[in-house]
Amino acid sequence: MALDEARLAHSTGDVPCGAVVVHEGMVIARAHNQREALGDPTAHAELLAVRLAAEKLGTWRLSGCTVYITKEPCVMCAGAMMNARVTRVVYGAPDPKYGAAWSVFNILQDGRLNHRSEVSSGVMAGECLELLREFFETRRPD
Repeated sequence: MALDEARLAHSTGDVPCGAVVVHEGMVIARAHNQREALGDPTAHAELLAVRLAAEKLGTWRLSGCTVYITKEPCVMCAGAMMNARVTRVVYGAPDPKYGAAWSVFNILQDGRLNHRSEVSSGVMAGECLELLREFFETRRPD
């Protein structure tokens, strides 16, 4: 489902990143990057999905939720998930330039913070990376 969301972002000219929030085994939110469509630098897939999940649950605390993402979250998105008390984050492709779940920073498991999320990485990484490569090759041909 997150890959389907990423494909939607790609089709609208945005970086192909998708996110799905699951609570008690049920999908409660899904979203894709919409920075270009909304003209909003904070319209990342994870932030949009977390907002929708909080609205659905009627609380800002997303304890018991897992967020599935096609690309490693950035600092902003990792921070939002920490503030929302997301229990688990699962992502596909690493982000060696902006990743905040392991590649550059490790916000989601930083012992200095009062909450830590379980993190799983590399899930369907090949498919996620291929979609990202395809997107950036069309914008940066060399």
